Amino acid sequence: MKIVLAYSGGLDTSVIIPWLKENYDAEVIAACINVGLTDYETEGLEEKAIKQGASKIYVEDVREELITDYIYPMVKAGCVYEDKYLLGTSIARPLIAKKLVDIAIKEGADAICHGATGKGNDQIRFELTIKALAPQIKIIAAWRDDKWTLQSRDDEIQYLIDRGIDVPMKKEDSYSRDSNLWHISHEGLDLEDPSNEPKYDTLLKLGVSPEQAPDTPTYVEIGFEKGIPVTLDGKPVQPLELMTYLNKIGGENGIGITDLVENRVVGMKSRGVYETPGGSILYAAHRDLEYLCLDRATTDYKEVVRVKYADLIYRGEWFTPLREALGAFVDVTQQYVTGTAKLKLYKGNIISAGTTSPYSLYNSELASFTTGELYSHKDAEGFINLMGLPLKVRAMMLNKNK
Repeated sequence: MKIVLAYSGGLDTSVIIPWLKENYDAEVIAACINVGLTDYETEGLEEKAIKQGASKIYVEDVREELITDYIYPMVKAGCVYEDKYLLGTSIARPLIAKKLVDIAIKEGADAICHGATGKGNDQIRFELTIKALAPQIKIIAAWRDDKWTLQSRDDEIQYLIDRGIDVPMKKEDSYSRDSNLWHISHEGLDLEDPSNEPKYDTLLKLGVSPEQAPDTPTYVEIGFEKGIPVTLDGKPVQPLELMTYLNKIGGENGIGITDLVENRVVGMKSRGVYETPGGSILYAAHRDLEYLCLDRATTDYKEVVRVKYADLIYRGEWFTPLREALGAFVDVTQQYVTGTAKLKLYKGNIISAGTTSPYSLYNSELASFTTGELYSHKDAEGFINLMGLPLKVRAMMLNKNK
């Protein structure tokens, strides 16, 4: 049997390689899909996987693809789950699963294995993508397997120690983390009690708390074409360069820190701290530009689509007809979302600092308190009378029946 394992070199996947060999008598091919790992995290990864028992390892850099094919469509839609979560883990899972499928087909593998727990959302995201793209491939979910007897991260650490395998983390820092170009999440330990304030001084990885941010603001200007960011401070910029820079200045200014108790797909609530510095900046800039360029009816309906689109991403339903259809709607709304948005970053705050667009629907003559040729104050009287007619009729009925 040949199994492709979604591999990061972290605690779970380090345990799963020897576990698969012991319980399935299988050849294990590790697949690390790099959606934002640092050089430190990828250094020595191949040697580590081989020592743990893998026959080979793929390390595929898909960071650019993550931004252009997944993050940018999400930004254009304005997706935020439950008004707080910028879908950092969620948006990367379909791409990771897609690449696992590609590798499994190339290797002629019988199964794909992942280390997502039976309590989490990622099991759903991985498996829905695999089912949509390669229904013939078997799925092994280690944490749901009858042969899996480990019940905690402490059990996993001991499992590796018993087999003489290096543990990839310190026990006292065993937060469950997921990171990519868009964000990093923190769960577990003291965060499992929602009454505990997060220990930001030691918890954060991408930046600092607002209290530790500089006393002077940082300005950034992002230019968009059809809803896609193309310039940074007036100069053309590539996607990876843009995200790297926004994460840097966002982190330095305490931007994008979210403490959230969310509703998981599996029915329970979970608490996590998310850092999304660059993503928060990009969302704010794009939203400011939409305020100029979208008419009211489109804005109103796009709000409905935004919520549903975010829910689909969160639930792992990226490769579905509905998600594609909503994406097509969003693309139409972005045809004239072109221009620049300037922002001021200051101690965790993102403050609008000026927006321009050749397609702006803002008309200073209409908006001015000075009477212009395009608008007559008297026109409002008939409009208000018609708009208020149902209210007037209802009030007359209530008075008549008192």
